Amino acid sequence: MTQALSYRGHLKAILLLGLPLIGSQLAQFAVHMTDTIMLGWYSVESLAAAVLATGFAFILFILGSGFAFAVTPLVATADAQGDTTAIRRYTRMGLWIGLLYSAVVMTPMIFSEPIFLWMGQEPELAELAQRYLRISAPGMFMAISGTVIRSYLSALELTRPVLYASLWAVALNIVFNYLFIFGNFGAPELGIRGAAIASLAVNTMMFVYWAAYSLRKLPEHELFVRFWRPDWDAFKQVFRLGLPIGLTNLAEVGLFNFAAIMVGWLGAIPLAAHGIALQLGGAAFMVHLGLSAAATIRAGRALGNGDEEHLRRGAYMATGMSAALSFIAMAAFLLVPQFLIGLFIDPEDPLRPEIIAMGTGLLVYAAIFQLADSLQVMALGLLRGVQDARVPMWMAGISYWVFGAPASYICGFVFGWGAEGVWIGLVVGLSLAAVLLNLRFWKRSVKIHEYPPTKSVEAPPAV
Repeated sequence: MTQALSYRGHLKAILLLGLPLIGSQLAQFAVHMTDTIMLGWYSVESLAAAVLATGFAFILFILGSGFAFAVTPLVATADAQGDTTAIRRYTRMGLWIGLLYSAVVMTPMIFSEPIFLWMGQEPELAELAQRYLRISAPGMFMAISGTVIRSYLSALELTRPVLYASLWAVALNIVFNYLFIFGNFGAPELGIRGAAIASLAVNTMMFVYWAAYSLRKLPEHELFVRFWRPDWDAFKQVFRLGLPIGLTNLAEVGLFNFAAIMVGWLGAIPLAAHGIALQLGGAAFMVHLGLSAAATIRAGRALGNGDEEHLRRGAYMATGMSAALSFIAMAAFLLVPQFLIGLFIDPEDPLRPEIIAMGTGLLVYAAIFQLADSLQVMALGLLRGVQDARVPMWMAGISYWVFGAPASYICGFVFGWGAEGVWIGLVVGLSLAAVLLNLRFWKRSVKIHEYPPTKSVEAPPAV
């Protein structure tokens, strides 16, 4: 058992680990935000179609990335126990599952137009969204595999290469968008297809960088040596932890995308305003997501060492930091909403005043759920760190789909409150999830002294 750090010690440790992770989350989110901004400058129709396309792709990605996120606590715990073999095996099987999953979900991406039409979207938007997804579909391989390697590096507290690759991705995405969306410097003007090409290129480059870094700096882990050989015990452990993590993420992301579908029924202008407000709320969420990733790593190491006091103190500090930061985003959304919304729309666009007016109202609700969002994602990070994922999956599903989604529909369409009513349902779902998940962690999962002793997977021969 390690010596318990003071609260100041935990603050320093979380900041050293969390700041690069926050930066990488913000940078990766900035890739999507620059798509939104630059497509908004190109045309409102392209922006609305991109909201549909990226929302659909993100649903598929977030389910598959659960297997990648499972690598983080498994590797962190194995590293705390000094088990190099388990580190390699968990990471390798995370890559296996990610590749298999990506091969399956490419089909609905390539043939997505009928799905959007079935959802009640406008035919023009559905066709544009499919154009985007057909080009970006192969990027799912790179996105999920890259997330596995990123999780592996983060669990080993090698966060600088994660940050550096993410920052380069932002710069490259802006350049590629400038070239291919607008047709500058002799490049073809491709509109939404240009944004898809940029996304595919950036995901590929990030994976290549992280994989090359891992091979060069951590050759002892031999991640790709005999990569073709199955390791079913490690495969099962990654799958069993990753599936409920993916489904938990899917429950939340699915709620937000269902909200986008409902707002889409109201027309292109409400959908564009919704997409912009969601981008701004998502940018604030990336801060909490980075801290949550740090909490997962710290909790995983505490589990590996069997140190409950270390886990408790770290959890108190991480939760308090995340909650405090949520008030900064709340202030920005309430004090300068028109400025923030206006960043996404061409000043000469005749629809700009309508979109700003509608988006300003939505940011009020985004401000309201900031605290709840920070508390629920931090609880999830801590729960994953101690490998408690199955019950939280059910808690999230109930919060978002038994309460949140019906509240969105009732407030938006039965009561006739439109897009703002839909966002009230988001507040309901996130708030309930925050309460249930924190009760789960603090009443049960923090008590790691009651767990059976942790042990690594049984090693098969010649792995």
